[in-house]
Amino acid sequence: MRQIILDTETTGLQVESGHRIIEIGCVELINRKLTGNHYHVYINPMREVEEGAIAVHGITNEFLQSKPEFVSIAEEFMNFISGAELIIHNAPFDVGFINAEFSQLKKSWKPLTHYCRIVDTLALARQIHVGQRNSLDALCKRYSIDNTHRDLHGALLDANLLARVYLAMTGGQVTLFGDSEKTDITTEQVTTTTVAAVAKPRDLVVIKATEEELTIHQQRIQQMSEHGKSLWVE
Repeated sequence: MRQIILDTETTGLQVESGHRIIEIGCVELINRKLTGNHYHVYINPMREVEEGAIAVHGITNEFLQSKPEFVSIAEEFMNFISGAELIIHNAPFDVGFINAEFSQLKKSWKPLTHYCRIVDTLALARQIHVGQRNSLDALCKRYSIDNTHRDLHGALLDANLLARVYLAMTGGQVTLFGDSEKTDITTEQVTTTTVAAVAKPRDLVVIKATEEELTIHQQRIQQMSEHGKSLWVE
């Protein structure tokens, strides 16, 4: 089973306003093990990056000027992900931007769901951890995944962290790599981390009511019975 953990960085938040992708990061899982195979590219968006976005990911307009445009990397990117199951945190955001990029090309590309099955880990986390914070940072903390090196967002860095979160969230796994037990991801942005096994449920602690609490409880039930039949009184 081939899965690709994917993340993007963009010039801004609204794809409807013409914002574009400036970084793509992907890491590969086969049979729930990181293979070390990855895809990473910076992209010249041919427009300004918003200051608010730069504050999040630190990728400047000057840095992107020498990078390739999306049209130059479209084929190799699709070749890397095609046929795989894509694991994405807040998938509608990234998928929306990717579809927008492909729609601007001369070749008639179909929506991303035509080439890949997509799993949204944010939606998954909200089902598992109802009512809790489920950002990537929050999930790293919950599953004891070291993200202290994540001062800024980065597509490859975040994909690497999300891979560990996904494995922990969907069953727990200590050994992430194949027989070589290593990864060849060498970007200085990515630091290998270890996922602790998901803890087994602890025995429940039973706290019994005191005599005083039992007396108060009985008095309350009696008061309720005086106003009609109580479900707690046989």
